[in-house]
Amino acid sequence: MGVFVFLPLVLPLTAWPIARLAEHHLHPRAATWLLTAVAGVLAVCSTLCLALLMVVGTAQLPGNPLPDGWSDPEVREAVPYDEVAGRAAIPALLVVVASCARTAWRHHRIRLRAGQALAGLPTTSVAVLADEDPYAYALPGRRGRVVVTTGMLALLSSRERRALFAHERAHLAGRHHRFLLAVQLAARANPFLRPLRTAVAFTAERWADEEAASSVGSRRTVARAVGKAALVSRGAPAATLAGFADAGPVPRRVAALLGPAPSTSWWPRALTPVGMAAWGAAAGTAVSALSSANSAVTLFFILEAATPL
Repeated sequence: MGVFVFLPLVLPLTAWPIARLAEHHLHPRAATWLLTAVAGVLAVCSTLCLALLMVVGTAQLPGNPLPDGWSDPEVREAVPYDEVAGRAAIPALLVVVASCARTAWRHHRIRLRAGQALAGLPTTSVAVLADEDPYAYALPGRRGRVVVTTGMLALLSSRERRALFAHERAHLAGRHHRFLLAVQLAARANPFLRPLRTAVAFTAERWADEEAASSVGSRRTVARAVGKAALVSRGAPAATLAGFADAGPVPRRVAALLGPAPSTSWWPRALTPVGMAAWGAAAGTAVSALSSANSAVTLFFILEAATPL
């Protein structure tokens, strides 16, 4: 184990360059998948690292559930431990678990409340709320629905409404709420992953923008609808639900829509800044996974050998 058990805590730093570059140089669909996968693996590895530190570092504390064989000098020599790090890992792991549970519960509760608010409306794919406050978002579920208010519809022209509906349907079809929830949980597990959370929130919206532009046949119409809605919209009820014009980098979305369509390639060329950043993030993720697996397997075999039959 040794120092390798600490690596997953800091290796998320290797993903920072790709978090920014992917927004501009990769297709939004590819960027969303790549960043979410990297964030998920790194979050799991860092959480496992905290658990291993807690087990190894507190092995000799009174009341620990480990067998007496762990006190053997040969076992202690085979498993380097730091009692301070082990003690610190306990509250850190509790915070991670509590924070992730709170995020998942809030996402479930808001989805449930939003579904209950639509109970009296016709079961169509679009739910129109009689509300002067303009907002729109995609509500996932067994029958995903586009939720939009009369205030939002009054703000947009007929073509811009088509762009709005196409945008939100793209969120539902792509299951973007799963990506958003995954990176939210990852950022709770390791604060170094927050840049990836922000990047995925942007690339998911850009993904839906491109799908809407393809559907209505006009990038400028989608850009105009996004810009108009952003001026007055309050956004989605939760960060894990995709809205049409949430607060954030809306000017960058509009600028991207007014420019040429993004490349459809899934992986950048190696000898480019984004290519090197992507390979760096992939390498960091692989090293993190290997370090976690190595430490976990080593701990398992030592625990098995030190445990009396």
